[in-house]
Amino acid sequence: MATTDRQTATLALAHALAAAGRGLPVFPLSATKLPALRSPHHGEQPRVHCRGECGLPGHGVHDAATDPTAVRALFAAAPRATGYGIACGRAPHRLIGIDLDIDTAHGNDSVGALRQLALQHLFTIPPTVTVLTPSGGRHLWLTGPADTTVPNSAGRLAPGIDVRGTGGYLVGPGSITAHGRYRLAPGTAHLTPAPCPRALLRLLTPPPRRPVGTAMAGAGTPEPPGRRGEGLIQFVLAAHEGQRNTRLFWAACRAYEHGFGDALADALTSAAVRTGLTEQEARAAIASAERLTRGRG
Repeated sequence: MATTDRQTATLALAHALAAAGRGLPVFPLSATKLPALRSPHHGEQPRVHCRGECGLPGHGVHDAATDPTAVRALFAAAPRATGYGIACGRAPHRLIGIDLDIDTAHGNDSVGALRQLALQHLFTIPPTVTVLTPSGGRHLWLTGPADTTVPNSAGRLAPGIDVRGTGGYLVGPGSITAHGRYRLAPGTAHLTPAPCPRALLRLLTPPPRRPVGTAMAGAGTPEPPGRRGEGLIQFVLAAHEGQRNTRLFWAACRAYEHGFGDALADALTSAAVRTGLTEQEARAAIASAERLTRGRG
């Protein structure tokens, strides 16, 4: 092996051990971002569906470990590894990766799409570990609760947004691939993965299956305000100068779209007045939202 190859492999191991020391399960990757160890069941017929129960390395994300001795053994078996993967969904962090791809050829704006989702569903992405990819994209690291399984998905949230959950993995910072190096975004190296906002977590997890025979709500039945109404009020209260009318109008539109605009109008008015609007201005904005949404209907 060339000296540069040995240096790359040594550096990959060092980065992997540092990540394992922070409780992140790791395993070696090749320059193609695929597991560096070949499956011990390669070529066996019938095909073997083993997730490491055989005790041998070569099971990809299922090899991931935090124990330094185990990590060193994996990399010793993969001398041409140029990077490392971090298993998602595993204790203690139960990592969730939000992969924002850059696809200028197709006009996908994944960062803008995530921003729009956040505005629509009333959440903000907290400061968290962010990894910059060689293609110009980024990975946001979030953590999930122990009782929630987040599935992997590609483009389900929006074009260009992939999700790495249980059974998936992220390329760790410091890894070198055929397209370049993965590196921590400036200002995030000192951070720990932040908890996933609840509203985003609901988007990432599939809804529970409705039991057969459960009656559906009748068409046209207004949805009660509930938590969504509370969220809209908080959204208005968080408005700064220059945002007050816009936030109030947006919140009122959402309320009328979901059938509880009239029930929430007084509370939205009170919230807007607290931010600095007059009652007349607030009532006018809500009335405009009502006319717009009913016109759509």
